[in-house]
Amino acid sequence: VQLQASGGGLVQAGGSLRLSCAASGRTLTAFTMGWFRQAPGKERDLVARSRVSGRNTYYEDSVKGRFTISRDNAKNTVYLQMNSLKPEDTAVYYCAAATREMPTPSEYEYWGQGTQVTVSS
Repeated sequence: VQLQASGGGLVQAGGSLRLSCAASGRTLTAFTMGWFRQAPGKERDLVARSRVSGRNTYYEDSVKGRFTISRDNAKNTVYLQMNSLKPEDTAVYYCAAATREMPTPSEYEYWGQGTQVTVSS
């Protein structure tokens, strides 16, 4: 499966962005989908995860209540709606797909190319 992430950009603190991850090659209904981010000098961290079952959606603590992961199966696309953005959300954001229901970060087999999100104060 090929993943194409888009939607990043420059936004002021308090603003919103919606990231998209469009898939081709296979339907995303077969995969657990994750959004990761990596800030300069830091490790890549899981921000949100959507399981195939739809249960136990995961959000990293710092984004709970602000970010929402969702799927549009008809468009074979996963989204990350990001509201109330903060400067510390600045990072390159990656979408990823895993065949395991509850993957560890290293078990995501397919990765998008990353999209830059910059939040100014």
